[in-house]
Amino acid sequence: MFEPVPAARPRNGPALRCSKALLSPWSRFSLLVVVLAASASSMLLFDPQRMLSSGWPSQLTGGTAVLLFGLAYGVCTVAFAPRPLLNLAAGALFGTQAGLAAALAGTVLGAGISFLLGRVLGQDALRTLVRGRWLKAADGLLSRHGFRSMLALRLFPGVPFAAANYCAATSRMRYTPFLLATGLGSIPNTAAYVVAGSEAASPTSPAFLVATGFIVLSAVGGALVAWRKRHRFAKAA
Repeated sequence: MFEPVPAARPRNGPALRCSKALLSPWSRFSLLVVVLAASASSMLLFDPQRMLSSGWPSQLTGGTAVLLFGLAYGVCTVAFAPRPLLNLAAGALFGTQAGLAAALAGTVLGAGISFLLGRVLGQDALRTLVRGRWLKAADGLLSRHGFRSMLALRLFPGVPFAAANYCAATSRMRYTPFLLATGLGSIPNTAAYVVAGSEAASPTSPAFLVATGFIVLSAVGGALVAWRKRHRFAKAA
């Protein structure tokens, strides 16, 4: 009679084991670390602060220059370039309106890229480290009240831009609320820096003084809000 068909052996060859190892959470996290380290190193060599002194290439003008600056801005923020310097450069190079448009577009672009990198490459590994009460409280706030929490982080400076991006990526916050909160919450401080950059040649002008005053007051206000909310955060922790 018919002989029984032997059961198929589970495929567990070297190729499968290698692919599992490469796609494991910690392998992806290692890749994220390598990408960010390479980006930060290249940014140190590029030195974006030179745009404040040497300016933008003269052959790039008009809408093309604004678009390219916005793209460069986003890439620079992923590589940990300081946003205040980029905002000042946007205002100095393109004026208030075009500079603000380029800076906000670059802010949202850079935040979106960082969020995707953190979510795809780092979330699975980093969530295993969220065990301390403070980390759990931050994760809970971003997961349950993502839009409101991220909007507050963007409105009141103090938390580094990159740190907020990767904290949100590690949480269960959704992509669309993250981008909306980033775009809306970044408008006031970004506009202040852009105006200050556009009026830097006239440091005694009313626009420059108002922008500078707003930057100082927002920093002080952010510190006061963080100080007052510390007890609520500790209770949540």
